[in-house]
Amino acid sequence: MIDMAPNITLVVAIGVLFAAGVYLVLERSLSRVLIGVILLGNGANLLFLVAGGRAGRPPIVGLADERRMSDPLPQAMVLTAIVITLGMTAFLLAMAYRSWQLQRHDEVQDDVEDRRIARLAAIDERATADADTEATRQSLDEEAEEARDEVDDGLVREGRPEGNQHDEAQQGDEHGDEPGDEEVTP
Repeated sequence: MIDMAPNITLVVAIGVLFAAGVYLVLERSLSRVLIGVILLGNGANLLFLVAGGRAGRPPIVGLADERRMSDPLPQAMVLTAIVITLGMTAFLLAMAYRSWQLQRHDEVQDDVEDRRIARLAAIDERATADADTEATRQSLDEEAEEARDEVDDGLVREGRPEGNQHDEAQQGDEHGDEPGDEEVTP
């Protein structure tokens, strides 16, 4: 019977790599996220190798007994994990570099829309607790109107027309302003 007990040192190393990787991925700095992804990738590679069992003979049929051959599947999975980690590393490195070029830091900022949604959720939670008062209804109506104004202002700032151009074309048709309706004077 083949001994399949993993080396305790490798198991501890896998745990440390995963713990440090998860901690770094949850940071705001893209360079720390990059190092965290690398640590997670290395931890996954070690996990696949430990799960593959003991090293044995090369998996070439006819050279050794099948029970003494090593399993080639974990090695193929490690090779795939290396390629995936390389792609993620290249992408995060490019993001961190571009962030440094544009803003002179690589911290990920809070999304303004997320903050607005969280604020509205807190207001909504408060409103359901005090739903019976007239003042609450008025303040909610005012906040809803402000939200609509913010959306309308956003449309105007982005350069979108306030009216529909199709409607303007239809109004022109009603007045008889078609291309063939011009008067021709001799």
